[in-house]
Amino acid sequence: MFRKFLREIAIRLAVYGIPLLTAGWYMIRMPGVSGTELGTVQTRHDLELEQALRRDVATLAGEIGERNVEFEPLHLAAAAEFVERSFLKAGYTPHSQSYLVGNVSCRNIEVEIRGTSPSGEIVVIGAHYDSVPGSPGADDNATGVAALLALARKFAGAHPVRTLRFVAFTNEEPPYFWTEQMGSNVYARECRRRGDRIAAMVSLESLGTYGGPQRYPFPLHYLYPATGNFVGFVGNLSSRTLVHQTIAAFRQTTPFPSEGASLPNAIPGVGWSDHWSFWRQGYRAIEITDTAPYRNMNYHTPQDSPDKIDYPRMASVVAGLERVVEMMAAGQ
Repeated sequence: MFRKFLREIAIRLAVYGIPLLTAGWYMIRMPGVSGTELGTVQTRHDLELEQALRRDVATLAGEIGERNVEFEPLHLAAAAEFVERSFLKAGYTPHSQSYLVGNVSCRNIEVEIRGTSPSGEIVVIGAHYDSVPGSPGADDNATGVAALLALARKFAGAHPVRTLRFVAFTNEEPPYFWTEQMGSNVYARECRRRGDRIAAMVSLESLGTYGGPQRYPFPLHYLYPATGNFVGFVGNLSSRTLVHQTIAAFRQTTPFPSEGASLPNAIPGVGWSDHWSFWRQGYRAIEITDTAPYRNMNYHTPQDSPDKIDYPRMASVVAGLERVVEMMAAGQ
């Protein structure tokens, strides 16, 4: 009801030459219709996907646990090795981009499927594998890495129009967040230096928490649901078209609830992941997320453990993301 009211006001003001609210409306107006079914796993594919997600989150956040340069550099290296092995098992040849943080060697891990288009356009799907100090980082961000690995397995052997890259980033968490040593920042800078034609980047960030109360930075609580039962598609104003394309592809095939927004980076949370690094280099990029600290009470705490993740709902989201990647890889 509020959105309808806002739209009517925006249209009326635009008629009289006051387009501000009209622009604001188009930041939040998304194509298609959000699903209403939180759903349960039903198909064999979804069951297999759920099992794979459980296994990978358990390995990263359970067996390996906290993983970062400051306190657990050996665990950070173990997480990188796990991601590399997983890519190898899926049939890829991983490439590492290594750099030093102090005396600790850190690396981003990339695999690629070359596209058939002569345009050389590239789609990057990424997630960070480090965790904040003091947390095993199940939702933030073992869930994102598990989704990344699941999507990489799904598209292994594909023949996309655009080149597909699946990249696991290091050092997204503080104290490297939004610094020159942030893994995705190192990667995006190198992409720009080489002249890579990145048409789209998707950051998979915290995908395992659904249900319960939902919070927002002001004034978004007036516009979005009070219950955190949806997956969010978030971009800046320059990435508005990409937000629309991806959420439309998700909604066409997936009954899971979804919300989208293209907002200024000044709003807290809009740029809080690896997509920010690609914005800095002038690339279109979005985040797909459960909204992390605005929903997950265990965010950045020792309680962010594998047993807190909603795997059936996460599997529904990742199954929907398969269609999103398929659409982007086809250049649609």
